[in-house]
Amino acid sequence: MNAGQLQQERHARAVAIAAAGGICAARQTGALPHHINLSVSEALILGLLLQGVQKYIVVLGHGSTEIGEVLRIYQQAGLVQVYAVRSEIEASHAAVALRWVRNEKAAVVASIGPGPLQALAASLTSASNRVGVWYLFGDETSEDEGPNFQQIPRPDQAGFLRLFTQMGAAYTLHTPLALPTALRRGLTTVDHPHNAGPFFLLLPMNVQPLMMEDFNLDELPEGIPPRYGAAADDDNYLQAVDALRSAKRIVVKVGGGARKAGQELLEFLELTDAVAVTAPVVSGIIPYHHPRNMCVGGSKGSICGNFAMEQADLLVAVGTRFVCQSDCSRTGYPNVQCVININTDSHAVTHYGKTIGLMGDAGPTLQKLNKLLQQGGKRSGESGAVWLKECSSRRRDWEDYKAQRYRHPTLFDETWGREVLTQPAAIKVATDWARTNRVVTFFDAGDVQAHGFQIVEDECLGQTFTDGGASYMGFAASAVLASGIATQPFYALAISGDGSFTMNPQILIDGVQHGARGCILILDNRRMSAISALQVAQYGHDFATNDTVEVDYVAWGKAIKGIQALHGGYTTASLLSALETARQYNGLSLIHLPVYYGTHEMGGLGAFGRWNVGNWSEETQRIRHQIGL
Repeated sequence: MNAGQLQQERHARAVAIAAAGGICAARQTGALPHHINLSVSEALILGLLLQGVQKYIVVLGHGSTEIGEVLRIYQQAGLVQVYAVRSEIEASHAAVALRWVRNEKAAVVASIGPGPLQALAASLTSASNRVGVWYLFGDETSEDEGPNFQQIPRPDQAGFLRLFTQMGAAYTLHTPLALPTALRRGLTTVDHPHNAGPFFLLLPMNVQPLMMEDFNLDELPEGIPPRYGAAADDDNYLQAVDALRSAKRIVVKVGGGARKAGQELLEFLELTDAVAVTAPVVSGIIPYHHPRNMCVGGSKGSICGNFAMEQADLLVAVGTRFVCQSDCSRTGYPNVQCVININTDSHAVTHYGKTIGLMGDAGPTLQKLNKLLQQGGKRSGESGAVWLKECSSRRRDWEDYKAQRYRHPTLFDETWGREVLTQPAAIKVATDWARTNRVVTFFDAGDVQAHGFQIVEDECLGQTFTDGGASYMGFAASAVLASGIATQPFYALAISGDGSFTMNPQILIDGVQHGARGCILILDNRRMSAISALQVAQYGHDFATNDTVEVDYVAWGKAIKGIQALHGGYTTASLLSALETARQYNGLSLIHLPVYYGTHEMGGLGAFGRWNVGNWSEETQRIRHQIGL
């Protein structure tokens, strides 16, 4: 079949599918036969359409020209939307944000070699936060005629496959008719209800255009895997109830696996007289001002969150995977004598010793546990009331501690040679403004991220998104692209340090191109302040974490037509004014804000826990082994 005829047949199929309202409808009406002749790449796009994948964020190259041609034709017919960007890292972060905020699936398309490797690095955000994303990459040809340009330069077979399987599920489509199997494995990974992540489909360049004769479209998988039910071990439920009734100080650590169990968690807290400590990825699952919410805990936690962790005698872990910072490298619960662990992952559910494991979906499992607790009534005795009173006192201390810093919003900074806003003051203004205006906030890595989850006061899920698993520099700015890609657009605020922003500045171009609507707030202290502060805390000196290069970010922004570039000034009032100006602009704004770095206690929110890094490791490990949990 010549190229012109192939284009015509592809175009006719795409038009027929669009006119019928989808592949299933086209098959039912006969507009699309069940058995057709088509290329591997077109069958791939059809298969992804059946799974609801209509958005493609692409950096095309010689390893993906065939896929690009199919996407061109299918976009003309209105079946898919293709967004060309300038970085595979940006593409990956935008796809994660789109799925995270609006639950829309997307596929990242790259060439072969460096592009996929960049996307692989960025897919750590997808894997760490359990957000499902498709990755479609070119691969070396299946006939092995010699080293292909940009393949891994070794004579080994399936080099990319071995590399990519270290990050997530991967499949090399070496044989065309294995496509349905590849699509099914991708479906069960990207749409896994509890442990989603990246799926890497590696497509040999010579396989992509191969024609499949009389291919049966019924082989293409669809649907989504079902959610798990409640944990099934009744004996463990009874043990858990007994432990809960005998405990005096119960803390509930809430992780990302509990996102759909907010109501059950609130009921459980009341039934057990417990308090909650939340992970940054579920900010708002328990309303910020709820009396039993002790906010975040861990090495960058809060006064009240870390108090609850340190003093509790029973831990209920719900959907959490115990990142080192979240539980102080396994030393965060020194007085816990028993753990009740609710999780769908067998490794996570058995992470601690002294554990009663309930392996199941958080919501249904808590429902069952709550019913058993209700049968005996609320816990008797005064211990629960005393525990809540003690924790509430520490919560007031935390609010006072933060308020004191908000009352001193500026400090003299040697780098800027004048008074500038502190990060806590700036982030407080920005996040209050975002919450009031229903703006979706993304946090980048480092001090911005840590201060962010210490400060935000979310009353419900979906207001704040932070890459708490990978802490990937450049995530927030790249995530703003999703505001222009989403079927239901939203206004986005990316709060980013100067270091994180310069990792992925191409959003300034791609954001204009694809209609992003939002604001990138750059908190500029000319350094990686989180690491500088860590170095000072550990060794008394900072080293190689700052520079003296002056960057005019406002001029940078203005150099790109379509960007509204603003200076945030030096006061809370000027920052708020800049945010309001940005909100009125129908496009992408950049606000440059100089911020303080230094040792003044009013300049930050501090740390309240341990961490197994640097010269702290020996003591942290000693405490961990002493606790033995």
